[in-house]
Parts: sequence; structure tokens; C-alpha cells
Amino acid sequence: MADNGPHVPPDRGRQPVTQHLDEAECLRLIAPGGIGRLAFTGRYGVTVLPVNYALHEGTIVFRTSHSSPTDEDLRTGISGAEYKVGFEIDHIDPDRKEGWSVLVQGSAHHVDSEEERASVRRAGVEPWPGGEKETFIRIIPTRITGRRITHTGA
Repeated sequence: MADNGPHVPPDRGRQPVTQHLDEAECLRLIAPGGIGRLAFTGRYGVTVLPVNYALHEGTIVFRTSHSSPTDEDLRTGISGAEYKVGFEIDHIDPDRKEGWSVLVQGSAHHVDSEEERASVRRAGVEPWPGGEKETFIRIIPTRITGRRITHTGA
């Protein structure tokens, strides 16, 4: 085996740079869908759960089981009142120590009308866990922020 000299970490001599992302770039990054983390205050306190999602008509859509803890925790019981939630999606390259993170803040809205259900079904979000997941929840963003960490220099 050839000796190529001392190992130099890939980030040596490079400086980390944090770039704040505008809303359009955040939406571009999360548009393919995938896995994100839903954060809210539930009956047992702060709750953070991974869910698979789709971006549909500018909103985040995911599915859960009817009467599941998530379904029940996100119902206020007051007509027109919705829980405020956070939803984070990120991509990290630990070898390069680079990545991005997008935070969507907004209201969790249960999709109850048939017209709206037909619309969100077209988003194509399919839950990974088995079982019946016929309750659709849509996060209507009020704020979308993001940042990217990269390195500059030699």
C-alpha cells in the first residue's frame, strides 16, 4: 500500500460560512418531499416526531391515523382555532461538515372537507409506517427560514 503522506482533514484551512436562505430557496430545497420533524406542544409537553411529507400548493402535508396521539394533540376543539407548530427539514453531509436546514412555522390544519382532501391526495404523500393513515394534516406556513453551512478557502 502506498503512503501518500499525512492525512489532511477535508476541512483543514477552510472556514465555515453560514448563509441565510430566502424563502424561495427554502421552498426549492424542500420541494422534493421526504422526512421532516414536526414539533409542537402536546399533552405531555414538547413533542418532536419524524414524519414523511410532501410540499403541496405551498403547504406541508403529512398523514397520521385518526385518533392517534398526533391527531388528538393537534385538535384544539375550538372551531377555526389551530395549533402552532414547527416543521424542520434538513440535509447534512457529516464528512464535509456542510448542510442546510429549513424551518417552517405555521398552523396545523386538519383536512376535513372532501374538496380539500381530494387536493392533498394529489400531493402523493405516502406514510412509511403501516396501518391506516387517512387523517391528512396540512401546515400552513406563516414563516419559512433557512440556513446553509459551507466552507470557503483552500
